[in-house]
Amino acid sequence: MGMGSRTGRLMRKFLRWLIIIILDTIADVEVFTVDNVPASGGFVIATNHIGFLDIGMFHYQFDRYDMFIPVAEKWEKQAWIRFIGARLNFLFVDRFNPDLKALRKMIGLMENGNSLVIAPEGTRSRTGALIEGKPGVAFLAARSGFPVVPVAITGTEDRVILENIKHFRKSKITVTVGKPFYLSPLPREDREGALAKYTDDVMCHIAAILPERYRGVYAGHARLRELLEQSSSEGQVTSHQC
Repeated sequence: MGMGSRTGRLMRKFLRWLIIIILDTIADVEVFTVDNVPASGGFVIATNHIGFLDIGMFHYQFDRYDMFIPVAEKWEKQAWIRFIGARLNFLFVDRFNPDLKALRKMIGLMENGNSLVIAPEGTRSRTGALIEGKPGVAFLAARSGFPVVPVAITGTEDRVILENIKHFRKSKITVTVGKPFYLSPLPREDREGALAKYTDDVMCHIAAILPERYRGVYAGHARLRELLEQSSSEGQVTSHQC
């Protein structure tokens, strides 16, 4: 049953309604500078990943059929996740060894005006702070020429959510959207070095809109300092405390 069918669209709307009801019941959610997300066209949303609720945040905020979310292929073994994923545009991929076919599919989606939501870290951070990013987002952005939209999420840590539910408290969740930026095409020489630099750039753009305690391994990065100084000189709010 594809998303093109009337039944598929209704099921998607029901699932999104369910996500909104659940999140509004257990949390107070604030979304900042959402206008930085392009209204149309291909782009990559690069977000930090600190809890299972992170995926739901995008369906909570956006009622869009053009947003696809790569998910670790291990979850495809779960029938209920396959069912939900077919209706919420999950792409099941090997997060450690994405093959050329998968990368071409993702670029093709963007070329057709769709967007991708990817956590460059490749897995949830157990500490809640940023861990080292993987090169997938940087490669896709540099190869395709489409912009990267950094997104910072706070307050969705699994342990925090569960503890608050146990004590009948609402969690405080924030989602902050940074300005889109572009990465230059990869050079012919020292591609690995350039890709590592681009990956750091992506992660530092996310770190720049996170509260300090969430910046993790990028807290002292020179590129982050540049971005924070640039934002300060332009009078921009760089992060929101959770």
